[in-house]
Amino acid sequence: MTRQVASTTALVLGFLMVFMLGGRLIRYFGIAAEGRLDISLLFSIIGYNLPYFLELILPLAFFIALMLVFGRLYVDQEMAVINGSGISRGKLARMMTPLILILFVGEAALSVIAKPWGVRSSETIWQQQALTSAFDLIRPNEFISTGNYHLYVGSLSDDKKQLQDVVLIQSEPTEKGSSAKSTTAELTEQRSIPELPSDLPKALVDQADSSDLAISKDTITLAKRAQQVDTGGDGVTQLDLFQGRRYEVGAGSLRYNQVSFDRYRITLSEPSKEVMTEDNIETQAITPLWQAATGTAQVGSVNAMRAAQAELGYRLALPWLMIIAPMLAVPLAQVRPRQGRWLRLFPSILLFVSCALGIISLKNAVSKGGISVWSYAWLILGFMALALYLNWGTRIQHRLRFRVKGNTLVSAETQSNGSHGGPS
Repeated sequence: MTRQVASTTALVLGFLMVFMLGGRLIRYFGIAAEGRLDISLLFSIIGYNLPYFLELILPLAFFIALMLVFGRLYVDQEMAVINGSGISRGKLARMMTPLILILFVGEAALSVIAKPWGVRSSETIWQQQALTSAFDLIRPNEFISTGNYHLYVGSLSDDKKQLQDVVLIQSEPTEKGSSAKSTTAELTEQRSIPELPSDLPKALVDQADSSDLAISKDTITLAKRAQQVDTGGDGVTQLDLFQGRRYEVGAGSLRYNQVSFDRYRITLSEPSKEVMTEDNIETQAITPLWQAATGTAQVGSVNAMRAAQAELGYRLALPWLMIIAPMLAVPLAQVRPRQGRWLRLFPSILLFVSCALGIISLKNAVSKGGISVWSYAWLILGFMALALYLNWGTRIQHRLRFRVKGNTLVSAETQSNGSHGGPS
């Protein structure tokens, strides 16, 4: 039984993987054909995305394998022979406990360790590839965009490492772009509007004094030349600007900052920040995720803490699908004589998939603060209770009916004896 279930699980898993990755692989080939993805990185990205698909496909493949194997036992009348030999279907399922535990540990490793690592590695490759593609698309006297940066180049060298007459616009707030570092700065000025009209609203005048704190600033950098910095392939892309000026301006603000420099290094892309946000929750390891969910680590906001709680509950709930699968498959695979096993397969798959979809939907609901993170536990316990009812409900009903019938017969006999009794 263990060998048949394991082999069938592997077969179904391979089929589902090909089916699920087919569309993604075609899309990646299209991106590579357009020149936006290096063909040598194609299979690396596919490999990093495998844990993301496996964490949901593996429980489904295991459930389908159990349905197929147990359904065949019923169709071929083997289950009747096994039950006649004194082995119940529950005992037959408990004999596969080692396989169930192995799959439980494997699913836990996928959801807790492998998937965050794969998502993090895949995003790093995509960031590097996006910047590489952006530099390959540089054309003289044209603007190109990469992330929060917009780059204009007057002319460039053949290897696209040396740029002339550069204009770089950063469209995010300055506090978020604090990774840029300036060296040998010559002059720093802060200029403001010297005279304000007398009829200007007081709110706008007050805004001029507090614009540095209330308004997000755009940064415009002008340089005579620039060159790309070789960082040794550590995932960081940097650009050195020479002999230029840097301006910080904000929409609606009456002030701007001006800096002149000889050499200025700016970071266009960098590894994920240590502060956890809603955007990098899926890439976090289990330890910082636990600390963020429990409030013992720094997070970007309250929404980030809720997202961490949702992600943590999601990762811890998925392995329990491996326990629910045999609990549901054993009673649902039972078919009556002259019934095909396919008749029960599709409704059973829908029931099991509803459990997985429930866990996925709870992730979104918990991250928005609509429900508690303990909803994962209640969902798992609810499906386990349903599985126990499917396994023992009919037997309990038969025993209750037998007891009620026996009590009725005893009561009838007692009344009959009482009606004919008495002294003779």
